[in-house]
Amino acid sequence: MKKRTEKLLLALMAASMLAGCGGSTEQAAQVTEAVTEAPATQEAETTEAPTEAVEVVDDQAAADEVAALIDAIYVQERTDETDAQCEAAKAGWDALTDAQKELVEGEFADPDYFGRDTGDAAADDPGNADEIGENEILVVSFGTSFNDSRANDIYGIEKALAAAYPDWSVRRAFTAQIIINHVQARDGEKIDNIDQALERAEANGVKNLVVQPTHLMHGAEYDELVAAVEEHAANFESVIVAEPLLGKVGADAKEVNSDKEAVAKAVAQAAAKEAGYDDIAAADADGIAFVFMGHGTSHTANVTYDQMQTQYENLAYSNVFIGTVEGEPEDTECSVVIEKVKEAGYKKVILRPLMVVAGDHANNDMAGDEEDSWKSMFNASGAFDSVECQIAGLGSIDEVQRIYIDHTKAAIDGTGYVPASAGAEAASALEDGVYIANFNTDSSMFKANESKDGKGELTVADGKMTFHVSLSSKNIVNLFVGKAEDAEKEGASLLEPTTDKVTYSDGTSEEVYGFDIPLEAVGKDFDLAILGTKGKWYDHTVSVSDPIKQ
Repeated sequence: MKKRTEKLLLALMAASMLAGCGGSTEQAAQVTEAVTEAPATQEAETTEAPTEAVEVVDDQAAADEVAALIDAIYVQERTDETDAQCEAAKAGWDALTDAQKELVEGEFADPDYFGRDTGDAAADDPGNADEIGENEILVVSFGTSFNDSRANDIYGIEKALAAAYPDWSVRRAFTAQIIINHVQARDGEKIDNIDQALERAEANGVKNLVVQPTHLMHGAEYDELVAAVEEHAANFESVIVAEPLLGKVGADAKEVNSDKEAVAKAVAQAAAKEAGYDDIAAADADGIAFVFMGHGTSHTANVTYDQMQTQYENLAYSNVFIGTVEGEPEDTECSVVIEKVKEAGYKKVILRPLMVVAGDHANNDMAGDEEDSWKSMFNASGAFDSVECQIAGLGSIDEVQRIYIDHTKAAIDGTGYVPASAGAEAASALEDGVYIANFNTDSSMFKANESKDGKGELTVADGKMTFHVSLSSKNIVNLFVGKAEDAEKEGASLLEPTTDKVTYSDGTSEEVYGFDIPLEAVGKDFDLAILGTKGKWYDHTVSVSDPIKQ
């Protein structure tokens, strides 16, 4: 058989040469026919060649079948067939030979889907236990299929919250069904999506629900989370969504806050320590530049990354640079960041993710060996003597976990987003008493008196809340909860001023106007119109937040 195969190949080559060198099609056909019709008596030596060909085809077919099974579960929607599909994909993979596994390739499938070692899944806890009780903290993350990062970063945050609030049950939800399916199929670990987690809370009779997102910012993922919570909120007595890690987004690239400052310091210190330095200044003295790579987003919250760069500038950390891998990076795109580091004169670079988890983006987009990874692009620039990577998520940093604990505490105390569809008692999660709280406005002119440090007095009695704020002068004579156009209508219920005496830091005193404002929710923006001494109404947006009981 082997000799016959060789003759056939020679015949085809000859036919091709004849056709290519001006020979007729008829001549080429005659050459091929002469060989293919030769007797088979001389060609029974072996059957190895066709057997090998069949095996190659079978290997690819088996690999393609598994690739299709993986692609079927690489979806963002859970269905009634999801569990069975996850089992089928894993069973198909396990049945492949090592050689067949290397051939797996689909729209999303590749050998790493099941084959990559990302750590021990047993070190993690899916957080889907029942018997929750009346009070639940639901920790919501995008998720990661990297087992080590899931255990260190996400589970690390969850354990810190459980230790801080032992009277509350801490549970988990992921928003990425693609990741949930991956972990379930590969490791047999079932993690609730947001709907499953909320339905579990309802079935367990949870009354008070605090949702703590591990997201960095008020971006698209946060908006989708809030929308999902809205659909279930009426089934709980109180529901509050806590702040994400970096707090409010702010208006522009220069606006920062205490959360951003705390995170900036924490990740810089962690990076310096892992690199072998006492602090960021010591690393700077040794010529080390740190590049913190964020995810990026097309959402307006993308300005958060510029704000983090501003925060580092305010801290005088001149050797820290912020970049983003996706979304609309603009001046945070990799090649632009490379130029910034070059212009600053640094020759040694350390890349580290500015992400809660060190998952796919950190391991592949940042530290991968492909030519389009950040590590490869920094090296390819030829501008640096060394480029190193730190694979570590924010969630494993103690100081970052403390910020989540503080945000959860504020939500427990009544500060955060209260869904409009929440139960009757959700408007006031605060127990009766008197609190000092922040008065947040959209104006530098309409604000709490400077002697009050931007604060006022919140009184909670029988589920009703009233906030008293002393203003800067007597120039505002009435307030109206709502829009200015409605304040001017006949019968509008206007808030009348009180006369408050305030004392400034230099010891001088003054009489100003104050107002008692009825409040429906803490931490939620509402319309408040003001009437000045000239008789004109103006619209403003305000909120009351961060109450501290007196």
